[in-house]
Amino acid sequence: MSLVTDSAELDQMRAACQAAAQVLDYIAPFVQPGVTTLELNELCRAYMADVLEVKSATIGYAPPGHTPYPGHVCISVNHQICHGIPNDKKLKKGDSLNIDVTVIKDGWFGDTSRMFYIGEPSILCKRLVETTYDCMWLGIQQVRPGATLGDIGHAIQQHAEAQGFSVVREFCGHGVGRQFHEDPQVLHYGKPGTGIRLQEGMIFTIEPMINAGRRELRQLADGWTIVTRDHSLSAQWEHCILVTATGYEVLTVSPGMLPPPAFIQKTDA
Repeated sequence: MSLVTDSAELDQMRAACQAAAQVLDYIAPFVQPGVTTLELNELCRAYMADVLEVKSATIGYAPPGHTPYPGHVCISVNHQICHGIPNDKKLKKGDSLNIDVTVIKDGWFGDTSRMFYIGEPSILCKRLVETTYDCMWLGIQQVRPGATLGDIGHAIQQHAEAQGFSVVREFCGHGVGRQFHEDPQVLHYGKPGTGIRLQEGMIFTIEPMINAGRRELRQLADGWTIVTRDHSLSAQWEHCILVTATGYEVLTVSPGMLPPPAFIQKTDA
């Protein structure tokens, strides 16, 4: 686990996170009925390379036991929980999808994801997506020096389950900075007061994956795509968070993102 407190390094990490968020702002108008996720992937690739001059961290990424990931972004549709591979299937009205972007800028990794609707979502889909967004922010609101990772997970789990939804256990948030994935693991379930205590300079993602049905999952034959076992809808939102001396800073905010929920009280000036 690395702590980042140097102001110049923090500015570099902020720039990487801003670049990732800019990709999501850019792609939003293109997420329409009839477009394929492969076309969205190519638009993101070109924007990263030609406009932002950053690299995708996902293309060719191959942790132990995996073949290299083939996309410049992860796009997970409907019942896909995460790591969906862009393909040539056209999106249709009623679909929901998560686009997950990680870029490398000057050696720093910025990581964020966002949900999108294709046309008008079902009542269940909208409630799931909105609940997941609130879950992310309830987790973020727990972040401050001296709090624990269990505080974050508990806040997320409590809200999701109160709405009748389930929390994916096998995938979690993670430290991020000069590496794509670092310690600590940030679980989206847990008990208050348990786990690692947060310190100023820690940077990690909070990225709850919430299912409309049961939490069980399975991996598709492509070796990457994770789906709900019961074929129920899934949703995910993700921000990069810096633990500051007095609370937190969300590093992946951008003009195109949704505003925080009304219940959020920002802890830093």
